[in-house]
Amino acid sequence: MTSALRGHGDIVLAVASSGIASQLIPGGRTAHSRFSIPLECNENSTCKIMQGSELVNLLLHTKLIIWDEAPMTHRLCFEALDRSLKDICGKDNPECYRKPFCGKVVVFGGDFRQILSAVPRGSRQDIVLSSLNSSYIWDSCKVLTLTKNMRLGTGANESENRAIAEFANWILKIGDGNIGDMLNDEEKEINIPNDLLLNNVADPINFIVESTYPSFIDNYHSHDYIRDRAILAPTLKMLLRSMNT
Repeated sequence: MTSALRGHGDIVLAVASSGIASQLIPGGRTAHSRFSIPLECNENSTCKIMQGSELVNLLLHTKLIIWDEAPMTHRLCFEALDRSLKDICGKDNPECYRKPFCGKVVVFGGDFRQILSAVPRGSRQDIVLSSLNSSYIWDSCKVLTLTKNMRLGTGANESENRAIAEFANWILKIGDGNIGDMLNDEEKEINIPNDLLLNNVADPINFIVESTYPSFIDNYHSHDYIRDRAILAPTLKMLLRSMNT
């Protein structure tokens, strides 16, 4: 989409909710950086965009906005951008105030089964209410579902492609809650395949760090090296512990 529109001379702004995801997009930046979204938003927040600035001129001529990993951003951030675009573009066209994002096409990418917005000490209800589909903007969204897994053809041979397909199906079953033994109304116990486990390791945390970031001292300055690997942790405490190790 970006290549097609940019090839015709149109402006496409590609952003992502996280820094890691933004590095995977050609010319991508984080949404907060591109649109000057406040770090702490409320129901009346707007982006810190000054009338007459270069950013205003850029937004006026933007044909498409692509926002990747949208589900992990608080709904107030989308609403702040909506209000800001209406203020910018609606100055000479009052009709724009009646359209979401002032009538500009915005594509949200992401999966609600993955990472949702983080609400400190928030309950399940707080997290649900902070999601994009709890915003007034969601009523104007059209949901398009991807049906083809592009990774299934990247293997070197048929057996590797079959292994990738089995792993992809296993991940989807976890996301849909169709696998595992029920513990209670909200939790299930899932058996992890042996090929994904670290067995017989004296120091598992150090082993995870070493296997994820081999020769880190020699490669930490490489953009591609950092972009292609990451350690995911269930809590910030565990992540900081692994980094300190």
